[in-house]
Amino acid sequence: MTLYEQWKELIENQTEETFEEFWEEYAGAETKLYSAILDDPAKKIEGTLGELAAENEIRPVIYMGFLDGIDTSLKKSQDFQSFDENSKVEIEIEPETLFYNMLAAGADYLYGLPQWEDILGLDKMKEIAKKYKQSKTVVKEKKIGRNEPCPCGSGKKYKHCCGRN
Repeated sequence: MTLYEQWKELIENQTEETFEEFWEEYAGAETKLYSAILDDPAKKIEGTLGELAAENEIRPVIYMGFLDGIDTSLKKSQDFQSFDENSKVEIEIEPETLFYNMLAAGADYLYGLPQWEDILGLDKMKEIAKKYKQSKTVVKEKKIGRNEPCPCGSGKKYKHCCGRN
């Protein structure tokens, strides 16, 4: 079983009794990893999954969860689904994309990290937050009036063409 499959199994099998302990472990590891990345966002992190997990004192399956979460924010996506502890990992982030994805995940403990202000600046952070909020806004299309020309191009009024019951 790959580490990705183990990760999926781990998160799918959480119960009310186990969730708090799991979340404490995962959120703590995630905060530690992201803080280290944001301390030097231009640095490329490389190594095997097992080495990087050991270096950060995190279980490999939890490190796999971190990789699963950060994948869409990397400059170069990787096929994490087939990874094991000996798989080569390359982590090089796109800071703006990462910040946006943290907003989308509702991870206030991550997008609230103090390093963001130094990396992006307050204006850029506000701009990205605004862009995220706008992506969640539903815009209704303009309703066609009964007596307006039909949008199909027939030349008839809408009520006598496509708007007919």
